[in-house]
This record gives sequence, structure tokens and C-alpha cells, in this order.
Amino acid sequence: MNSKSERFLSLDVFRGMTIVFMIIVNTPGSGAAPFAPLEHAAWFGFTPTDLVFPSFLFAVGNAMSFTMKKFDGLSTGTVLYRILKRGLLIFLIGYLMYWFPFVDHGATGWTFRPFSSTRVMGVLQRIGLCYIFASLIIYFVKNKTTVIIISVLLLVGYQLLLLAYGDPNAPYAMLTNAGTYLDKYLLGDSHLYHGEGVAFDPEGILSTLPAIVNVIVGYYAGKFIQEKGKGYETIARLSLMGAVFIFIALTWNMSFPIGKKLWTSPFTLLTTGIDMIMISALIYAVEVRAWNKFKWTSFFTTVGKNPLAIYILSEVLIIAFWMIKIGDKNLVGWINDAFYQKIAPGPIGSLLFAISYMMICWCVGKLLEKKDVYIRV
Repeated sequence: MNSKSERFLSLDVFRGMTIVFMIIVNTPGSGAAPFAPLEHAAWFGFTPTDLVFPSFLFAVGNAMSFTMKKFDGLSTGTVLYRILKRGLLIFLIGYLMYWFPFVDHGATGWTFRPFSSTRVMGVLQRIGLCYIFASLIIYFVKNKTTVIIISVLLLVGYQLLLLAYGDPNAPYAMLTNAGTYLDKYLLGDSHLYHGEGVAFDPEGILSTLPAIVNVIVGYYAGKFIQEKGKGYETIARLSLMGAVFIFIALTWNMSFPIGKKLWTSPFTLLTTGIDMIMISALIYAVEVRAWNKFKWTSFFTTVGKNPLAIYILSEVLIIAFWMIKIGDKNLVGWINDAFYQKIAPGPIGSLLFAISYMMICWCVGKLLEKKDVYIRV
């Protein structure tokens, strides 16, 4: 095997699997609650859905292990410009996506949607920030051991900040943790997420600190795979490290509970540990054993080669569907009630809608792939 190969099918499949599952869990059919594994944990705890977003960040780190080679020989100013440009552009796209469609329809007709009620932070915003800080740390801190120390400080420091500045009686609660206090102080209630029924942002400013480590671990996992190749040593060492991370996370969970919405430090270790084991399994199945008799990998690589574009499409298109009214319902609700909930009432119908919607996005990805269009930021 060529250990210096610049293309790792397993990494493309991993990215594609992450986006496919992300679309499914983000767009359940209305009229019925989805299956429990397709919902986030209410606060502390862990479900398969909680793994999706951190896996996206892990995949960003994987991609960085390839793209950062292009910085060799460039001036520091040029590197800074490229990192900041890319990260801030991703942040801006995320913000505009939440502001979309920029207008509201009320009793008086169409009105411009004000900036004052638009959420500032979010999924793409966190990806952009994590990409910037992880790239800067890795670029300027050449020593791997020092980067590991910084990562540990980010994880431990996050818990210490929550304990020091949160409510002493409930430092990890939704409304009384230091991250919520900081978000409300800097951004204000109207710029936060309100999906929980209160002003709280699961992608807030302070909880971005441990999320940076998800990208850093993804970077070093990708770099390790490139250096060691697609063999059994790579699989064994990645799996072992993943198991160590999971063990530390479960131990730490006793004093700092695992939770996605607070993005606790054990949550970062648990998800990166699982991601390393998943990557190891994919390397074994795809690269070593070549278990691809029915070309199943191509389904995921179609999305994995255009991950950001397909994700943005999935978010913008569903908003457009919500805007289309049929009677007293939006298009999503009408389709579910008229079709999916009739043929499969309850969670199954909700899941079928989500899969169908994902397939629409996949078809767009297939069209882009056939035309050799790969959208990069």
C-alpha cells in the first residue's frame, strides 16, 4: 500500500456519513416525535444524534491535515489571511443562513427581518471559529506535545471557568452556567437560540473552547493516517487511543457530566474517541479489506466531497419549504399529514420523511459530482 496516498476513501466516507446522518436528524417529519436515538439528550447524557456535530468538527480537522500542507513556503501574513478568510466566511454563511429569508410575513404583509432578532452563533459559526483557532494553534505551535498541553488546558480550563463564574449551586445548569451568562452579556437574549423555550445557545461563545479540541484531535488523526498508511498498525493505534479517550471521558463524567448542549470536556473526549474508532473501522473495511462489492461507499462519498454545500442546501431548502403555505399548514406539515403519517403513523413516518428529504439533498450532490463541481470556501 502507498502510505503517502493523498486520497483516503475512508475519510471521504466518514465525512459523507456524518452529513447524511446530520440531515436526517435535523429534518424529522412534523406531526410525530422521532425515535429517541434521533433526538439529542435533554441535557446530560448521550445519544447517537449527539455524535453528529462533533464528528463534523473531527472531519474538519481531518481535512486540515491535508490542506495545511499548502501553507508550506507561504509567508505568515498570507497564511493568516487564508485562515481568517475561510473561517470568517464560514461564520458569515452560518449567520446569513439563520437570517434567511431576511423577511417575515405578517398581517401587514412582508417586512424586513431585523438584525436585532437574529441568532449570532450556530453550527457553521462554531465550525468557522474552531477552524480558525485550531489552525492558528497548529500553525504557530509546531511542537505536538505543546499542542497537546494547550488542548488539555482548554478542556480543564473550561470546567474551571464554569465552576468559577457559574452559579455555585448549579454551575452546569442551562440558565446558570458561565457560558449562558457570557452569551447574554455579550450578545443579548434576542441573539441566542430559543429552541429550548428560553434564551440559551448550545453553540455559545464559552463552550467553543472544548470544541476546538475536536478539530485538533481530528487533525492529528488525519495526519497520523497519512504518515502511517492504511495498515493494521494504523487501525490498532487509532482504536487504542480512541478507547483511552472514551475511558477518560467516562471517568471524568463522574465530576463533569457528559452533555452535548453544554459541550462538556468529557463530551469532547467521548466523541473524539468514538470518531477514532469509527475511522479505524472504516479504514479496515474500505482500505484494507476493500469491502465495497456493491459500491456502497459511493453513496457517502457523493456527499463527502461536497459536505459544506450539501449541509447549507439542506438547511436553506427546509426553510423554503416551511415558507410555502398550503391551507393553514406549511409544505412540510402538509406532506407529512397527507402522505407519510398516513402510510406510517408515528415515528416511522417521521423517519421516512427525513430519509426522503436527505435523498433530495443527495441527488443534488450527485448532480454536482457528475459535473465535477466541488464547492469550497
